[in-house]
Amino acid sequence: MTAFPELEETIQTDVLIIGGGIEGILCAWELKRRGIEYVLVEADRICSGVTAGTTAKITAQHGLLYEKLLRRFGTEGAREYYRANQNAVGWYRELCAKIDCGFQNEDSFLYCCEDPEALDLEMDALERIGAKAEWLGSLPLPFPVTGAIRFPEQGRFHPLKFLGTISEELRIYEHTKVISFDGKRYLTAKGSITAQRTVVATHFPMWNKMGLFPLKLYQDRSYVLGLKNAGRIPGMYLGMDAERLSFRMEDELLLLGGGSGRTGSKGGGWETLERSARAYFPKADIRYRWAAQDCMSLDGMPYVGQYSPKHAGLYVVTGFNKWGMTGSMTAAMVLGDLLQGKENGLAELYAPSRRILRPQLGVNLASSVWNLLRPAQPRCPHLGCALKWNSQEKSWDCPCHGSRFSGEGKLLDNPATGDLKPGNTSLDKRI
Repeated sequence: MTAFPELEETIQTDVLIIGGGIEGILCAWELKRRGIEYVLVEADRICSGVTAGTTAKITAQHGLLYEKLLRRFGTEGAREYYRANQNAVGWYRELCAKIDCGFQNEDSFLYCCEDPEALDLEMDALERIGAKAEWLGSLPLPFPVTGAIRFPEQGRFHPLKFLGTISEELRIYEHTKVISFDGKRYLTAKGSITAQRTVVATHFPMWNKMGLFPLKLYQDRSYVLGLKNAGRIPGMYLGMDAERLSFRMEDELLLLGGGSGRTGSKGGGWETLERSARAYFPKADIRYRWAAQDCMSLDGMPYVGQYSPKHAGLYVVTGFNKWGMTGSMTAAMVLGDLLQGKENGLAELYAPSRRILRPQLGVNLASSVWNLLRPAQPRCPHLGCALKWNSQEKSWDCPCHGSRFSGEGKLLDNPATGDLKPGNTSLDKRI
């Protein structure tokens, strides 16, 4: 990855982008393409956060989603979401033809091994919106399935090679953390930026008093094993049963994903994947393991647009529900149009100020109240929730909003913005 300097001066720009993951970089790339003046700042190195942990499936197949979108947003809303994400697959294909990033055309499969009723409903929804998908009765997996849906001509790539290339000529400052802002002026450790408009692309939005994002989002953590000598499985797969196993190849490695659960709760983790690897790939060796987490919205749609109704000129992009590859690309297009005052068919669907009365809101509220009242230490500096010890990853995890800290209290994942303070907590207490 190209190294970029730290901001050490006072500058001005039309648009400030805060956050150097795939969301922020694609937004900067799109603004440059449109001739809009911008600056991107990243507190660490670009792509050093959640983007570095993706399995990088470029697909409009987003799990059992379209049946839900039909009920929540109607046929046209579900169709608009599908078309936008399918178009994003094509944009990646076109861009990657000029970039050495291992792009491969792959079919994407959704499958189940138990009662296929939910998969039947999803197939019906896909037919209603005119999606290019087909039903299958079998798959080349090491276990039988009761049904599957195939999305043809999707893709996969190496995200850091892709982003490393497109970021080379962008205006970026690394190790430049926004400390505070006053109106349109943003202060960093060694400089300041005056911006007419701002896009917050920090994974989980960094300001709590606007937009109600601590209520509208939670984070879900997923795990991956890189298996050698597991054999080749063509295509990309996602299971809809309890284990929700995911498969895709990367060179000679089989990436086996799953074990997910709300950050701070007891999920399957790597233990689930290790059992599956022993059962289905007994000759394979575990060469790599990692985890990442995603912001989950209340209704399956991401939040892209004005941060809150009262804050004109301040925009946000978050809540891709584990589908950040195509989600980030479509978000960049939406933000580009919004910043130019143009209409976009997704703007209303993605609007952060849309209806929040969804069942998930009650779950988020209950989790927050319980963990705020739970008399345990240490506590998250974000909003004060009691942290839980993650024995698999040796970290303190927040079950409210997904902040994570090392055993010594060092910040690992936001929305918290700083380390735990040893003075008011006992970090050696494992609870």
